[in-house]
Amino acid sequence: MPLDHRSAADVAALLATATPPVVIDVREQWEYDIAHLEGSVLIPLSTLPTRVDALDPTRTYALLCHHGMRSEMAGNWMAQHGFAQLINIDGGIDAWSVEVDPSLARY
Repeated sequence: MPLDHRSAADVAALLATATPPVVIDVREQWEYDIAHLEGSVLIPLSTLPTRVDALDPTRTYALLCHHGMRSEMAGNWMAQHGFAQLINIDGGIDAWSVEVDPSLARY
């Protein structure tokens, strides 16, 4: 199944539902320290192959990075490894700070 691309606003609406996706932030720790979504799970892209076994392939995951490129790479990799319900947050945390939560720092 191809990676589902959604806007930050669309994912924010999904997070407010009874069955929200798990947000995986694939940025580096220093980026996460600047701004992150409350409740998101930090798994830097470089560590994903060693940490993917701890994830449930039946869950829905929304993948987040700075602008959407690393999260797309992570999603494509996860799709090749048995994960079917994957959402790439287009525009990343930068778009989130513009569309959803202006209180988040931009960098």
